[in-house]
Amino acid sequence: MLSTTVKRSVRLTRHLQLPLTRQSSTAAEPPPAGGHMPSISTSKILRTTRDTAVRTPGLSWVDEDASESPRVILGGRETRKMNTYQAVRDAMSIALMKDDNAVVFGEDVAFGGVFRCTMGLAEEFGRERVFNTPLTEQGIAGFGIGVAAMGHTAIAEIQFADYIFPAFDQLVNEAAKIRYRSGGGFNVGGLTIRTPTMSVGHGGLYHSQSPEGFFMGAAGLKVVIPRSPIQAKGLLLASIRDPNPVIFMEPKVLYRSAVEQVPIDDYELPLGKAETLLSGSDLTVLSWGTPLYNCESALHMFAHPPPSIEQYVPKSIRSAKIELIDLRSILPWDVETVVESVNRTGRLLIVHEAGLTAGPGAEIAAEVQKRCFLKLQAPVRRVTGWDTPVALQFEKFYIPDALRIMDSIVDTLTY
Repeated sequence: MLSTTVKRSVRLTRHLQLPLTRQSSTAAEPPPAGGHMPSISTSKILRTTRDTAVRTPGLSWVDEDASESPRVILGGRETRKMNTYQAVRDAMSIALMKDDNAVVFGEDVAFGGVFRCTMGLAEEFGRERVFNTPLTEQGIAGFGIGVAAMGHTAIAEIQFADYIFPAFDQLVNEAAKIRYRSGGGFNVGGLTIRTPTMSVGHGGLYHSQSPEGFFMGAAGLKVVIPRSPIQAKGLLLASIRDPNPVIFMEPKVLYRSAVEQVPIDDYELPLGKAETLLSGSDLTVLSWGTPLYNCESALHMFAHPPPSIEQYVPKSIRSAKIELIDLRSILPWDVETVVESVNRTGRLLIVHEAGLTAGPGAEIAAEVQKRCFLKLQAPVRRVTGWDTPVALQFEKFYIPDALRIMDSIVDTLTY
């Protein structure tokens, strides 16, 4: 039997697909080319001006003295328009320039990589420091562990997160445990594994998976997922310099679609710290990576439902104040920020592309339920990928889209 939420989502989807003549008898203006809904390119959570970019919350300039108070005057800071892959490339360029022990390696990275994130780095820094590896993910991770154990800064690329599983043993049994196993005699804190993740629209079962949840039980690792160019650069530089091995997952659909004004100076953003993008008092929506933009669209649809579905969104709740949080770090995740938010709002909706069963949302929901039980006004809800392989032809029905998210917002607020 289908759940009530699934049934209503199906009805909503069918209703939106009805011909215009059946939805309304009155003539309607055609929608603009970009549609009425927010898209990644028009998202309000992107920082598209210099002023907002240099004031990104949590941003710390590496060239400032950490013992002194942060600078108030930001007039000397410059920004440049970048998409996500350019910001990732900029971060690696800074790391290679400032750290002579840093090396970048992986399949095809000397040619620029599948997504062009390493374009020109081999020519700039030499093929001794930016080089291709054989097609072996286990070998890439093992080599990275060895290089990092010798004191180098290892920046490795797994070409797609879907193919990180052959390296799972090396990462979970070796990289995560070597400091503990050796009693602090050895560590591989200089290891960063970069890998593209999440759906791309046509990647299917081998190129659109979201495997971040598989690493949540691997004590000793950190897992980070940025949502935008500013976040990608700052979080990647922080990951490269963190004294722990980090798996840095880059949402591939955002490589070119997300564009911001990015500071050109060296800066970092904190690991293990979530960011509140929208403040609210009635419901907390928690997500990371690409689904954040679907959440933004869902909030817009919820507040201003189109005529075809407005009957499904009670007018009494459309003015609800909804808080949107970007988790950013999946391991460790920012328990304090999430719990503080849920204690205020009394409700939590978790959105991620990974499957439902044993997905990252399961651990978060369990911890929030334990800490916020007496404050909860509704069950913690999850909107996720389905417990199936990612479909190729029907990938867009696999991911948690704006309609499914909005439907769960309504369910949670009317519980």
